[in-house]
Amino acid sequence: MTDFLTNIAPEIFYALCGLVCLDAGWRAFQKNDKAKYGTALFWVLVGVIFILGKWIPSTITGGILVVMGILTVSGQVRIGTFRDVSVEEKEKESRRIKSWIFLPAVTVGLMALVMSFVRIDSAALDGAVMVGIACLVSFVLAVIICRPKVNETRENTTKQLMQVGASCLLPQLLGALGTLFTEAGVGDVISTMISSVVPSGNILIGVIIYCLGMVIFTMIMGNAFAAFSVITLGIGIPFVIAQGGNPVVVGALGMTCGFCGTLLTPMAANFNIVPTAVLETRNKWTVIRAQAPMAFAMIIVHIVLMLLLAF
Repeated sequence: MTDFLTNIAPEIFYALCGLVCLDAGWRAFQKNDKAKYGTALFWVLVGVIFILGKWIPSTITGGILVVMGILTVSGQVRIGTFRDVSVEEKEKESRRIKSWIFLPAVTVGLMALVMSFVRIDSAALDGAVMVGIACLVSFVLAVIICRPKVNETRENTTKQLMQVGASCLLPQLLGALGTLFTEAGVGDVISTMISSVVPSGNILIGVIIYCLGMVIFTMIMGNAFAAFSVITLGIGIPFVIAQGGNPVVVGALGMTCGFCGTLLTPMAANFNIVPTAVLETRNKWTVIRAQAPMAFAMIIVHIVLMLLLAF
């Protein structure tokens, strides 16, 4: 059972994601008016990586990602044309479904949280398994609540995936980039640069630079997890923890301070760009503008809390 949950079950859920991407590629090939071949190839390649990624050599996967990048920057990945839903139809469905529409979305988070406490043979479930099961349960609930036709489900799933586009891959790619930066010793380089500017033993300056470093590097990387290892090794340990800061408090507040940077950057595509694409807002910066005041306020709060709680 442990082997199944660790090695086989995650691949099943990755394969399901891959099938959705392959369906998007097939739809693009059949119905796209512009860039049909590039769009179809892009989504087929994404599907292949999800389904066969465990067995494809890393060099080939890297080559596939390069091809996908070329397709994206050359404008060969397009959304395509989908049926417009009238305002009257939207209002009718809204009155029918009401607030039940939020139940599937809430279920994903709650189910994943509950399953994080599940242990089988003393082993925790893989993250992909937890989220995958939660999404399947949520999908069943959505079907029961909305009662869509099969073709409607396929069409709207493909539409949302194409609206998100290449941004759906940014979290994985940026996470990998953070690992590369750590292995390349970027943290040591940053530490050397900061040590020539920051006065030795100045706790206040150390905390401010660490928090701002987490925010700025998260904005660059688009991922606080990717920034955490680099900035904590380069700034957090030598300039905050080495001055007597509690490592647990410093690490926890450093990570959440990085999330303030997540609120301010388009690189955090899954938070700030995907919603604007799905909601079809007029301005792609709408989400970031709404979040910016709270982000700046929370940066100050994190600096104050770290000074009060870590020392």
